Amino acid sequence: MVLANAYFRRKRDGSKGYGLLDYIEQPNLEHLANINDGNVQGIPVEVKFIDKRKVSALQRNFYFALLGDIVNWSGEDKEIVDDYFRSLYWEKNWGQEISLKDTTENTVSDAKKLIDLVIDFVFDNQVPIKRGYELLPRNEEHFQYECLVHRQCLICGQPADIHHIDEVGMGRDRTKLDHTKFRLMALCRAHHTEFHKIGPIEFCSKYHLTAPGIKLNVDDLEKIGVKGNYQK
Repeated sequence: MVLANAYFRRKRDGSKGYGLLDYIEQPNLEHLANINDGNVQGIPVEVKFIDKRKVSALQRNFYFALLGDIVNWSGEDKEIVDDYFRSLYWEKNWGQEISLKDTTENTVSDAKKLIDLVIDFVFDNQVPIKRGYELLPRNEEHFQYECLVHRQCLICGQPADIHHIDEVGMGRDRTKLDHTKFRLMALCRAHHTEFHKIGPIEFCSKYHLTAPGIKLNVDDLEKIGVKGNYQK
């Protein structure tokens, strides 16, 4: 892992420019060469944008609401369930601990990582959500992704169809389309019908969706049974 600040510059004509990395820690060039066929140039990087605001009250309330639902479903003590997710967070984040207290130094991005682990658990184990239902992050990509993968309605949690947000045209053979180019959303029949009846603007306003639908890669599309003409 190389720590760096990322900067983006546009060309003089205003078109899309290029990215720059300002290293916070000097990278180990020997190690980078070993994992990149002896080269230290042209190494692919992943850029993540960090929200440095402190953990929000909404995130705190949502985490403990979901925790309560898992406790009721599993019968385990709240402390045991809480320790499980914090240990899982510790394992996946290079030994970093997390606190949701008012005095925490952890950020909104840190809390989102923890909540995503809980959401994954809820979907994988089909935990019934009651306390946390109104706080479910339907507008976030990770939650929409889990709804698609598990074919659960983004709005109500019922069994869902895969709905194309972008029009694909009537009568087209969908097995010959590249579905990686289309935004998808998991909606049950009732909410799918409502989407078409009231239109995307009113639907998104009603259910507080500022970014409805996400794109999936080929592996995820094949996992959920969406057949198409894909180039791997």
